[in-house]
Amino acid sequence: MEIVFASEQEADPQSWVAALRDAMPEAQVRLWGDGQPEGRADFAVVWAPPADLFAREPRLRALFNLGAGVDALLRLPGLPQDLPLVRLEDGGMAVQMAEYALYHVLRESRDFGRYERQQAAGLWQPLDDIDRDAWTVGVLGAGAMGARVAQACAALEYPTAVWSRSGRAVPGTESFGGESGLAAFLARTRVLVNALPLTDATRGILCRRTFDQLRPDAVVINIARGGHLVEADLLAALNDGRLRAAALDVFEPEPLPPGHPFWADARIRVTPHIAGASLMDRTVRQIADKIRALGRGEPITGVVDRERQY
Repeated sequence: MEIVFASEQEADPQSWVAALRDAMPEAQVRLWGDGQPEGRADFAVVWAPPADLFAREPRLRALFNLGAGVDALLRLPGLPQDLPLVRLEDGGMAVQMAEYALYHVLRESRDFGRYERQQAAGLWQPLDDIDRDAWTVGVLGAGAMGARVAQACAALEYPTAVWSRSGRAVPGTESFGGESGLAAFLARTRVLVNALPLTDATRGILCRRTFDQLRPDAVVINIARGGHLVEADLLAALNDGRLRAAALDVFEPEPLPPGHPFWADARIRVTPHIAGASLMDRTVRQIADKIRALGRGEPITGVVDRERQY
């Protein structure tokens, strides 16, 4: 069995190769472009893989992605129609995304930003106590990431709801589903957290139409994909006072270009796609278990439904 690790963005690909070799001593694991003979790989583990992957590795039995989002993989040239694409199921990302979202919920609801400004001014002035009922959280997406975010917020007694296409229930939260449930979900939401997969149906969902349906003085947190956000609509909503703040971890394109208006806007907090990183040990263990299951002819979870695009 041969496994190739292929990435054009991973800073330390050799570490992933070493971890895969440790986890699967029965397999030959090699790094893409290392000069070894090509065309014999059974499986590929990828993150932003090269465009000619399938031309140079035509025998692949499955493709494993180091993230949960597969929108970029679906656009790869020459992607075989029958090749299973397997997304990462958590891999330590969910708890990090919950931390990220919860940090921004707490910062806004407890006015910690104002306290920082007061400290800079040497001002001792307690603000009003928190009213949790005024800080309703709504999470777009009920998968592993969205569910963990929602449950973390609900655990601190923020009224929390989840919306998904299927209306999947998340314990401890209110559930909304489908197009018919989206308007009611948005109308009760003040802090909107996006954890959706990027598909044709969800591209641009963070737009003026969505912002206009939120509760007043709303906050938007995007931890999914940059393609979900209509940037001009966000800036307009902030300037109109429709939104009070935004926390953005993902962009289109990435890195966020120098001189982009988000950099200098005090109402927007920018981070460089770090809300949920794939933890190497958990990720490699998950991939190794699935490759072995495929070798035994057993079904695995996490296989992408190409029609749904996740």
